[in-house]
Amino acid sequence: MIEVLRAGALTTVQDQGRPGHAHLGVPRSGALDPAALRLANRLVGNPETAAGLEITLTGCTLRFGRAATVALIGAEVDVRVDRRPGDLGRPLSLLAGALLRIGPARAGLRTWLAVGGGIAVEPVLGSRATDTLSGLGPPPVRDGDRLPLGEPDGPPAPVDVTPGPPLPDRLRLAVHPGPRRDWFAPAALDLLLGTPYTISPASNRVGARLVGAALPRAVAGELPSEGLVLGAVQVPPDGQPLIFLADHPTTGGYPVIGVVDDVTPLAQARPGTTVLFHGPQR
Repeated sequence: MIEVLRAGALTTVQDQGRPGHAHLGVPRSGALDPAALRLANRLVGNPETAAGLEITLTGCTLRFGRAATVALIGAEVDVRVDRRPGDLGRPLSLLAGALLRIGPARAGLRTWLAVGGGIAVEPVLGSRATDTLSGLGPPPVRDGDRLPLGEPDGPPAPVDVTPGPPLPDRLRLAVHPGPRRDWFAPAALDLLLGTPYTISPASNRVGARLVGAALPRAVAGELPSEGLVLGAVQVPPDGQPLIFLADHPTTGGYPVIGVVDDVTPLAQARPGTTVLFHGPQR
């Protein structure tokens, strides 16, 4: 078991999610950066589908009831195993009773922790992921929780260190025109592609809310609810766009002006980060 001494701002159990259930109203959920969690799992000898922890901004403190191998990928954080420093991007060996301290993020926003054997909470619809919108899967981790571990599947990877992706202050996101762009004034798409936006503090695992030029509508009112996909850029009545992330609803009634190719960079986008959109061919 892992004993959670300090859960931090938001720590959740995540894996590669539960795709294929949108027709039931269930989004994929899963790690906001699936590749980062897959890499952490490979470093400790787990299958890539094993569940780990997604740790947001303020870090967390964990005590291990058995010897284990762990690996962390993601935001720039200080790591300590008892009194010794640890490194990101490499397997770390912990003795039974060891204390793992993950500090606040200096750059970036989220860190993914894999443990040999994986976090063995009960799966729901084939996944152990916490879905913060629907409530499926385990609840967010709290102080005092005890998280079960599975049996290690293989030896840790023989690497010294694995460099993580850069954490830019400005994100450039490719966007395709969406299904309801005709609900917007002709200038709206030009505004979206030609002006910078910033990430709002109101962002979460459901969506990245943006602040910037309001996108004018040509058609007032709301649509009947229709399907939403990962990366959909929905525009509420205030004109401020919202990019849907892993825990997004599967339907919505506000028009979608575009769809972002790859939302992975938004997993590390702190409030205030600049977002620039461009067309898919640029």
